[in-house]
Amino acid sequence: MGKRRKAREAAIQYHFWRDLQRGDGPEKIEDFWEFCPAKPRVREFAQPLIEGMVAHLPEIDERIRRYCENYEFRRISAVDRNILRLAIYEMLYRDDIPPVVSINEAIELAKMYGGGDSGRFVNGILDHVRKDLDRPALDSRIWDLDSRLRNEISPVPRPTICRKAD
Repeated sequence: MGKRRKAREAAIQYHFWRDLQRGDGPEKIEDFWEFCPAKPRVREFAQPLIEGMVAHLPEIDERIRRYCENYEFRRISAVDRNILRLAIYEMLYRDDIPPVVSINEAIELAKMYGGGDSGRFVNGILDHVRKDLDRPALDSRIWDLDSRLRNEISPVPRPTICRKAD
């Protein structure tokens, strides 16, 4: 498992812990790292995710409430809620992470840690969020690179079938 997946898991665990403490989770994130140690490269990616989620929690939760049709916010499982929070934070505030990556990671995490329908539920909410974004779901630089590579690679020449001249 990659460092970014582990970092996302750590961010979800931190916010799950805060939920269980009714928002009174560890005062310092360092307390969390003592309880859940992680390698420096994982912490390096997780720390801004954790801090960003805390800083933007009201806006993030508002997005979740907006798209939970016929479903009360408080009834969303803590696991699903924190997976959604992480993905929405990444989609709204992290330009270095393409939204499609955030969505795919969230779906995988929901399948691993959530209930039977968590993957579909998370996907449905995040798809609504993605449609409201002011940026493309996939970074256009990836498409540009892909098309440049395809143009640089010349197709394999086909053999010419020659007929004898009559």
